[in-house]
Formats: sequence, C-alpha cells, structure tokens
Amino acid sequence: MSRTARVKSSTDVYHIMLRGVNRQQIFFDDEDNYHFIHLLESYKEISQYQLYAYCLMGNHVHLLLRADGEPLETIFRRIGSAYVYWYNTKYERVGHLFQDRYKSEPVNDERYFLTVLRYILQNPVKAGFCNLPEEYPFSSAWDYLLPGHGFTDTEFVFQLIDRKAFRDFLKVDNEAVCMDITDAHVRRWTDSAAKELIIKEFGTLTPLAGGKVNREELEASIQRLLSKGLSIRQISRLAGVPRKIIERASKSRN
Repeated sequence: MSRTARVKSSTDVYHIMLRGVNRQQIFFDDEDNYHFIHLLESYKEISQYQLYAYCLMGNHVHLLLRADGEPLETIFRRIGSAYVYWYNTKYERVGHLFQDRYKSEPVNDERYFLTVLRYILQNPVKAGFCNLPEEYPFSSAWDYLLPGHGFTDTEFVFQLIDRKAFRDFLKVDNEAVCMDITDAHVRRWTDSAAKELIIKEFGTLTPLAGGKVNREELEASIQRLLSKGLSIRQISRLAGVPRKIIERASKSRN
C-alpha cells in the first residue's frame, strides 16, 4: 500500500511528531533528553530551520518549526541517524529506534501557530508531569519566559503576542485537538524528581547502604515506586538496588 502524500504547508511551518518504534521509550534518563536537545540545536545551523517549540515526552517528541532550508526528510534523517547511533552505542543495542515515518501537519496561519505552540508546551502538564509548563526541563517553555535563555527562535512569537502577556497565554487551558499519539501518556520522572521520590520512600537515596534490610519492606517500597512510574532501570541506577531485586519485586506486584 502506498503512503499518503504529506500535506504541504503554505508557510513552511509544521507541527512534527517523532515517536519510538512500537511505542518504546526513546529517552530513559536526563542524559538522553539533553543529548537530543543538543542535536536539535546543532542541526539548526546545518539544516537552516527555525525552531519555535520542542517538547520531549519519553516515547515521543513534539516540534514546531519552519523548514525553509533543507526538506523535512533531510532534517529528520540527520537528527534521527545521529541520535540512534548515539543511543544504540550507549545502550549496546542494534536496529531502529524511531517509527519509520515522522508525522507532520501544516501550520498555515498565525492563529493555529499559537494554538500548536501552546499545545506543545502544555503537553507535560496535560500528561501530569508537572503543574506548569516551565517546570518541565525538556521543553522550550523557559526559552520564552526568560529572555536570552536557550536556542528557540522566540522573536517571531513575540511579534504575534506581547512578551508580558505570554505567561498568561501559556496558562490558559488548551482544549484544542492537535496531532498527537493515540495511546495514553506513560508518566516518566526526571532523575532529580525520581531521587526525591526515592528519598521520600526510603528515607535515604541508598537504602541498601545501612546494613540489614527487611526484604518484604524493601519490595513493598520498590512496588510503590514502580506504581508511581519510576522504571526498573531508574530505581537501580539511582538507588543502587540490584536489578534482580527490583524485577523480583515487580513480579510479586503483578
């Protein structure tokens, strides 16, 4: 079956979504997120695109950009190849990481541009990651709220809306239906937030460092952390608990 042709934007502005193949996670820790953001910044100059918003959401990415330099296909072949090479090396894996074809929708007028911009920056709030867009570290929200911060092309937006009014604009509940994944968001915690949960649960970041530990209490605590959305790998890496112990607690929970 042939693929449906992409709808061309009259403004060269697109809302783009990249997602992991088979819905898998593409960002497991802070380093993964920051490396992808670094690639977005690095390829801006090479591919000559303007980036108005980005948000990394664990197993997918939202972008709002103008591609009036290289074609979209070239841009995302560059970024995707660079990230997959780095990711596969880090995690000692082979094969594809991203779903074959990125999704895109044209943004043809200023009103929808602002709708998509707010939608992208509110994504972490809608998913329950944070209470305010600027609390999420893997989006471009702070680039708009702190002058001179980040590499997002913010000036075009401030030609459309007053800088002082932008914070209030960003807080307005956005019920617009923009392009997104159809499966529910899986909550993922940043390392700093995960550490806070671990310390709150155990009273320490290193629960096995204090000598004898009650196995049942340890497994119960691990199960509570897993139920809140921490991954097995994250608990093991941050708390120093062997993966086998966490996997055993996970199986007991199920």
